[in-house]
Amino acid sequence: MQSPTRLVTELKCGGVVVGCTFDHRIADAYSANLFLVSWAEIVQSKPLSVIPSFRRSLLNPRRPGFYHPSLDDMYVPISSLPPPNCAQPGADHRISRLYYVSSEQLTLLQTLASGGGGGEIPRRTKLESLSAFLWKMVAKSADVMENADKKTCKMGIVVDGRRRLSSGDDDKTALMATYFGNVLSIPFGEKIIGELTDQPLSWVADEVHEYLKAAVTKEHFLGLIDWVEAHRPEPAIAKIYGSGSSDGPAFVVSSGQMFPAAKVDFGWGKPAVGSCHFPWGGDAGYVMPMPSPARDGDWLVYFHLLKGQIKLIEDAASHIFRPLTSEYLKLADFPPLIT
Repeated sequence: MQSPTRLVTELKCGGVVVGCTFDHRIADAYSANLFLVSWAEIVQSKPLSVIPSFRRSLLNPRRPGFYHPSLDDMYVPISSLPPPNCAQPGADHRISRLYYVSSEQLTLLQTLASGGGGGEIPRRTKLESLSAFLWKMVAKSADVMENADKKTCKMGIVVDGRRRLSSGDDDKTALMATYFGNVLSIPFGEKIIGELTDQPLSWVADEVHEYLKAAVTKEHFLGLIDWVEAHRPEPAIAKIYGSGSSDGPAFVVSSGQMFPAAKVDFGWGKPAVGSCHFPWGGDAGYVMPMPSPARDGDWLVYFHLLKGQIKLIEDAASHIFRPLTSEYLKLADFPPLIT
């Protein structure tokens, strides 16, 4: 297990890039946010706005433990995974890209994902709507695979368990809000590629909502704690991360909507942009939407997908995923830090 690495890079334009690595086995994105804000406050000799909690007893298993059998389909011991595939010469490879999506496009996607928004049709969230659209896009990119009519496309969505575990307990709510650790679950859906490409966005969004529904409960996370306890000391992994090869593509959508870029001020002023990079070596791709620092309501979206998948998204949805440029970020309005 590696300790965090910090790196500061000076740019010719006078700007500075501050980078930091994290080991996801001990800290999720919520915890990383706590660290970054605290780091910035310490640099400026400010009192910490949040004192992190390391009380592992908050995640004690039940006695006796119990978990739903569906968790065996969501998580697997690492020893059960096949050896990683060796990259073949000329094979597609993953690349990283960063785009922005306007608030208007997000609202339109949400309306379409909600079946037009009329009548008594349930309204889907923006995250569900964007994820459903990406599920269709990634499936479409695989439509040219051999025997594509028999292959599937999987998509997972990261769910934070802090609020769910503390439901109904005010004291635990306060403690979990400061908990430093990993309190995530990654439910996923799996559908035939043809279904995802042929069905309307509202149908796909309903499927997203359906598989998320069981994972946003207190019982789900209590069961997950018991599942981990039952499999100790064997390390485990979310099954979706071991997917995405000959059976069809797979990717995970995280949520960086709580990313506190504006609070990570090292004394130089508000950052122009904040993002993440997830260069892991598995077969599944990774997507993280985050709030835009340039315009309220817009999102930044980080992609770590196959080059072919990104090309299709750029070709088919360039009106939604727009290149992140210095003009959009208004970098000219930021004074140089180094002269």
